[in-house]
Amino acid sequence: MKGTSMYHEQFDAVLIGGGVMSATLGTLLGELEPGWRIAVVERLDEAGSESSSAWNNAGTGHAGLCEFNYTPRRADGSVDVSQAVAIGEQFAASLVLWAHLVSAGRIGEPQDFIRPVAHAGFGRGPDGVAHLRARWAALRGHPLFAGTEYSEDRAQLADWLPLMFGDRPDDGPVAVTRSTQGTDVDFGVLTRRLLTALRSHGADVRLGQQVTSLERDGEAWDVGVRDRRTGAPGRLRAPYVFVGAGGGTLPLLQQARVPEVRRYGAFPISGRFLRTADPDLVAAHGGKVYGHAAPGAPTISVPHLDHRTVEGREHLVFGPFAAFSPRFLRTGRLSDLLRSVRPGNLPVLAASARDNRSLMAYLVRQLAQTSEGRLDALRTFVPRVEADDWELVTAGQRVQVLKMSGGRGAMVGFGTEVVTSAGGSLAALLGASPGASTAAATMVDVLATSFPGRMAAWAPRLAEIVPSAGGAERLEPAELLARAQAARRVLRLDEATGGPREDLA
Repeated sequence: MKGTSMYHEQFDAVLIGGGVMSATLGTLLGELEPGWRIAVVERLDEAGSESSSAWNNAGTGHAGLCEFNYTPRRADGSVDVSQAVAIGEQFAASLVLWAHLVSAGRIGEPQDFIRPVAHAGFGRGPDGVAHLRARWAALRGHPLFAGTEYSEDRAQLADWLPLMFGDRPDDGPVAVTRSTQGTDVDFGVLTRRLLTALRSHGADVRLGQQVTSLERDGEAWDVGVRDRRTGAPGRLRAPYVFVGAGGGTLPLLQQARVPEVRRYGAFPISGRFLRTADPDLVAAHGGKVYGHAAPGAPTISVPHLDHRTVEGREHLVFGPFAAFSPRFLRTGRLSDLLRSVRPGNLPVLAASARDNRSLMAYLVRQLAQTSEGRLDALRTFVPRVEADDWELVTAGQRVQVLKMSGGRGAMVGFGTEVVTSAGGSLAALLGASPGASTAAATMVDVLATSFPGRMAAWAPRLAEIVPSAGGAERLEPAELLARAQAARRVLRLDEATGGPREDLA
C-alpha cells in the first residue's frame, strides 16, 4: 500500500504488541519524552493476554534466587553464578520502576500484581545436593543473595516446606536453599495497569488491531493495520517502531524483510502444568521451589512447584511438561511454523536439529508421557499425591529462536536478544526466559541501542526511575540493594518491616 493516498496517522513511536515489554517501553518513553505521541497496537481484545497472561507463564519474579539453570556447574564442580547475579540486578531494576509508578499513583495497589513468596532451590541426590551447595556458597557473598539460607536437615526442611518434607520417606540426600526475597507476579495485571496509565497520559492504545504490514518508507516506518472486528484498514507512520509481539515478532520481521533476521529460525514449544486449588495442599506449600533437570534433559525442563495467586485465588502448579503446537502464539495459526521457513534460514534449522538432539529426544519423551508419568514426576516433589486433586492445564506458547553460533545451531534459550535495523529506528525483542522479570533493564537496553544520541540527556531521569544493571553507569551492589529494599517497602513485599508505605522521590 506504500505510495497510495490512504491517510497515515503520524506518531513519534509505534509499539507493536500489547505485552509487558511494549508496556514497559511505552512507560519509559512517556517518562523521558512526555510530548511524544505514542501508539501501542495489540491484535487481541485485551492487553497482556498472551505470554504476559498469568496462566501463560510461571509468575515467578525471576531474580536468580533459586533457578539451577542460571547457575551452570563447571567440570571442576564449581558454579558459574554470573547469569544469576545479572538477572538479580535486572529484577531489582524492575522493582524500582514499579515502586516509582506505585508511589506516583499510576498503577494502583501493588498487591494486585505482586506478592512476597519464598523462592527455594531443591537439590536431590549426591550431584544435586553438591550443585545446590556450591551455588549457595558462590552467591551468598553478593548483597542481593546474602539472606539465602541453606539446609540439609530434614526437620528444618519440613518446617520450611511441609508439603514436600512433612512425611517424606528417606529417598536419599536432599537439600534446600530458601530466600524470603522472592515474589509471585501477575504480569497480565501489571501490563494492563501500565497501559492504562500510559493511555491516561495521552498514548493511543489500540486493541483488536492486526498488523498487516511493516515497511520502511523514507525516514519513517509505515505500519499497516486492520481492525479485527470491522475489517477496516489503517496506516500508522512513525520514525521509530518497536516490535514486542512475542511469538509473532520473528514472522513480522521476516515479512518486513528485515535483513538482520534473515538467518534466524524458530521452533515453538508449548508448556503444560499440573494445577490444584485444594486448600489443604495450598496451605502446606508457601513457596516457589525449583529443582534441577534430570540427567540428559535440557535446561528448559527444570521442574518447579509454585505457589500462585491469580485473581485473588491461590493455587499450586507443577511442571513444566512440554507439548508441541506449530503455532507461534496461543491464538496463532497452525501454519506459523511452516510459514517461518525461508531459504535463508534452512541451514540454521538443519544445524539446530542436528546439534540439539537432547532437546528433540526430550520433546518426544514428553509427548509420549502418560498422566501417571506426570504424577510420578510430581511425586519427586510431593511424595503423597492423589490424582483427583490435580488437573492438567496448558500454559503459554514459547518460540525458541534459533541461530548459528560457533558453527552450531543454537537456541536463544535464556535471556532476551535485541535486534535493531535501519540505524536503530526499528527494534525488536526475541527470546523468552527470564523475560518479563527483566523488562525494565531490557527496555533501557533497547533505548540505548535505538536512541544513542539521546541517552546523555535522558540519563538523569533514567537514574531516578531505573537503576542501571550494566554498562559504565552500573550501580555498586550495595547501592542497588539499598534501592531494591526501598522499592520492596513501597511494593509491600518486606513483611519484616511492615509499617506505612514509603514514597520514592
